[in-house]
Amino acid sequence: MKKVGNHKSISRIIALSLAFVMSISLNSFAQEAAPAVVATTAPAAGGDAVQGKALFNSNCAACHKLDAKMTGPALRGVTAKHDKTWLYSWIKNSSALIASGDADAVKLFNENNKSVMTAFPQLSNADIDNILAYTDTVIEAPIKTPTAGAEGASSEGGISNNLILGLLAGILAVLVAMLFMVNNVLGKIAKANGIEVAEKAKTLPIWKAFAKNQFLVLVSVILLMLTSAFFVYGYLSQIGVDKDYAPIQPIHYSHKIHAGDNGIECKYCHSSARVSKNAGIPSLNVCMNCHKNISEFQGDKDSTYVEYTKEYYTGEIQKLYDAVGWDKTTQKYTGKTKPVKWVRIHNLPDFVYFNHSQHVTVAGIECQKCHGPVETYEIQRQFAPLTMGWCVNCHRETDVKVEGNDYYKKIHEELSKKYGVDKLTAAQMGGLECGKCHY
Repeated sequence: MKKVGNHKSISRIIALSLAFVMSISLNSFAQEAAPAVVATTAPAAGGDAVQGKALFNSNCAACHKLDAKMTGPALRGVTAKHDKTWLYSWIKNSSALIASGDADAVKLFNENNKSVMTAFPQLSNADIDNILAYTDTVIEAPIKTPTAGAEGASSEGGISNNLILGLLAGILAVLVAMLFMVNNVLGKIAKANGIEVAEKAKTLPIWKAFAKNQFLVLVSVILLMLTSAFFVYGYLSQIGVDKDYAPIQPIHYSHKIHAGDNGIECKYCHSSARVSKNAGIPSLNVCMNCHKNISEFQGDKDSTYVEYTKEYYTGEIQKLYDAVGWDKTTQKYTGKTKPVKWVRIHNLPDFVYFNHSQHVTVAGIECQKCHGPVETYEIQRQFAPLTMGWCVNCHRETDVKVEGNDYYKKIHEELSKKYGVDKLTAAQMGGLECGKCHY
């Protein structure tokens, strides 16, 4: 009987064809464009809305918004409600206008919980005209740009991507069916003509060949044991080390915005770091010192705050209001509060003693030394590993702050002569003694 090659290798062609078609992916050409908002200005006579915006932000924004009530009423379109001459008098000295008995002034004062408005005698009529021009800015309805059809067609009216993928899938199915049919026909022809398909020669399985080679087995076992020991040691050494740990908090707080762009001092919020062991979590009252009058995100499309949208930040401020029980519409506390379950980030073992005041107040260490460049963090994370080796290295590299510190003055003079140095490190002052951190 005549022998021929293995015609069943056609199955390899099928597998290659399948892999080729599966590797093709088409990106959608049509993307839904975000609606655009067009703003036009209807400036008051002689007013400049651009200059007015700057004046508004520096003088009025603490108590007013254009479209929402804060301490004072919303100011968009205020020129349609009051005469301009009256507005000049009100803005420059509202208290005097109220004291004069002016009906509109008294009514406005009572409607806003009798909140006294700051007088602005330094503003000229031209400045006020600019502010009023800004308050007359009209925001038109969003303009929606054309989007792609539901079938996934391109913006130029091309063929649907789904249609192309469907055609390719159909062609693939036909090819697979044809190849199976050809394979079946060839098998029948070979059988009818008495042709025997050559079978592959049997070879020894690789695992049996490997098992018979004792040298390779020994070397492999040794390498496996060393590799396992390396990974086990690495795993065990990382237990309790949470470097770069950045959990999602119940209320999003951006250190980048507060400490970075707005320059708020770390110890304004974490005031306990100066005088106690723990830095502490700021109370919501500290947040409300500013956010009582900042109820929405102040950035715009040109802002450096690019991590999230304006609506997202404004929503997080609303979470703060819900927690503290503040009604931004009535500008009053409701008395209904909700606890905020903050997620702790930095956590030392119970057998380690660390005192913030010793490092912040006595040693004068900056917060960034341990916590990293927090002013650049959108989401707070653990910067340092906080391992014993990391702390010991810091003690070896950091000089003791002696200036204005009589506690260390005498011992520093004696030890500096002993070690022959001008300045002692924390390690030379006993910073490597076990009892300093473990007792």
